[in-house]
Amino acid sequence: MNAIEIRNLTKTFGEKRAVDGLNMTVPQGAIYGFIGENGSGKSTTEKCLCGLLPPSGGEIRLFGKDYREEEVRAHIGVLIESPGCFPNYSVWNNMKLQAANLGLGHADEEIRRVLHLVRMDGAAGNKFKNCSLGMKQRIGIAFALLGSPRLLVLDEPINGLDADGMRIMREVLTELSGKGCTVLISSHILGELEKIATHYGIIRGGKMLKEMTAEQLNADCPTYVALKTDEIEKTRDILQRTYGRADIDEQTGEIRVYGAYAEEVAKYLFGNFGIAVSEIRTAKISLEEYYINLMQEGRK
Repeated sequence: MNAIEIRNLTKTFGEKRAVDGLNMTVPQGAIYGFIGENGSGKSTTEKCLCGLLPPSGGEIRLFGKDYREEEVRAHIGVLIESPGCFPNYSVWNNMKLQAANLGLGHADEEIRRVLHLVRMDGAAGNKFKNCSLGMKQRIGIAFALLGSPRLLVLDEPINGLDADGMRIMREVLTELSGKGCTVLISSHILGELEKIATHYGIIRGGKMLKEMTAEQLNADCPTYVALKTDEIEKTRDILQRTYGRADIDEQTGEIRVYGAYAEEVAKYLFGNFGIAVSEIRTAKISLEEYYINLMQEGRK
């Protein structure tokens, strides 16, 4: 069963179509990276999914049922934009209010559980307004985790987190996914998303441009040898004839060779043409580069 199935979703604001016939499929237990430019329709889609905005058209099903059913809605945890907290209340009291809103029994035990999960045990007594941006993000995720939701919808949850905070969030989300919770997460920090996502959806202009698994992304992002020489054009032509594909990266001044090994390339160039390689390394196309290339192709 899929956790999320969206078919032909549209959302208009006056004459503006923010979401335009979008289709999305998120398998149960996936960490689904939802990627797109600002204004592409990510947050609008998430708000429709969570019942915060009424769709203008299309169908949304969660765990095989209509997303408006009360039984389904009770199993969704949401953090979109920022947590709605009273600034002068402590973290604990804000969470007590949320637990009451959700009708949770054993509220104190549940609050301690989720604060521990996001490594915020020591912040329970802090006033929310005195928490850093990164702490507020983690508190917001703790809010969303109250009641052990089956589906977690997170809009830019790692904004403002330092390196350690990002590591903690990776661990938390991976652990939740391993226990069967489905995570829909949008983020512009693609390097972090690439470390945990099992599936991806790339949106542009309110339409789904591409959906794929992490394995499919990996297959589309080949490993390459990057090197520098003093004779860049001549070297590129030689390597292109030999290996079939060699490109010059205009930003770094490197030549990229696909389907080759670094040591083999360096020996070949020096042994046959007397070309010395000043720098050489093996690298892989990242999610960020893949995404940028896909966006650029879409504009042609």
